Amino acid sequence: MADDPVAKPSAGERVDQAREATAERVEQARLTFRRLAGLDRSGPPPPQTLRDQPWNVKTIPNAIGFVRLALIPVFVVLALQSESGTDALPAIIFAVISWSDYFDGIAARITGQYSRFGALLDPFVDRLLVVSGLVVCWNFELLPRWAIAVLVARELFLLVAGNVALRKGVELKINWPGRAAVWPTMSAIFFGLVGLKTLAAALLYIGLVLSYYAVVLYVRDAQRQLSAREPKLS
Repeated sequence: MADDPVAKPSAGERVDQAREATAERVEQARLTFRRLAGLDRSGPPPPQTLRDQPWNVKTIPNAIGFVRLALIPVFVVLALQSESGTDALPAIIFAVISWSDYFDGIAARITGQYSRFGALLDPFVDRLLVVSGLVVCWNFELLPRWAIAVLVARELFLLVAGNVALRKGVELKINWPGRAAVWPTMSAIFFGLVGLKTLAAALLYIGLVLSYYAVVLYVRDAQRQLSAREPKLS
């Protein structure tokens, strides 16, 4: 009898194939979890968040963003009315606003309800929360005031430079130091609000280093994009 032209895998090969398939499914599940948790941000941004897309305000993630925004003045009023700036309730509200930033991101990834409005609202709320927390910390001197001034100077520079970049058509995406700086900066404000000044100052210094490294990368990226548009002389 002639041999079968299609070779059948042996028992050992079938086991290896099963292992590879299982490993692939585990890897896909892990990547899916990383995506949902916001740990994996590779790839292009969702098309719904691009500049020419409709705002699409009525979404679950945007509802969470509005709640976060509404809580900020409550935090500021309660914190400034306290005697030392370290009352428990304002600190708890600050923590809730900070951590709920992850909830609207997870909600967007689960529901697929991305929007241009959400892409603008989320960083606005985060920046307003940081500024509000720094105002409280400055008022009660819960963090080194010189470090607060340096951080505010960075924010003002990005505000002005960002507007200039937009007018020139430069598209700046948040980089990893800028993203990484959020956690120590937010944590510094929170620990300042609960009276742990030494820990708060140390975290703020880490946030400052990462924040200014992010600025260097933003400037390099903008220069690279502008240079690429300049006509090359032959």
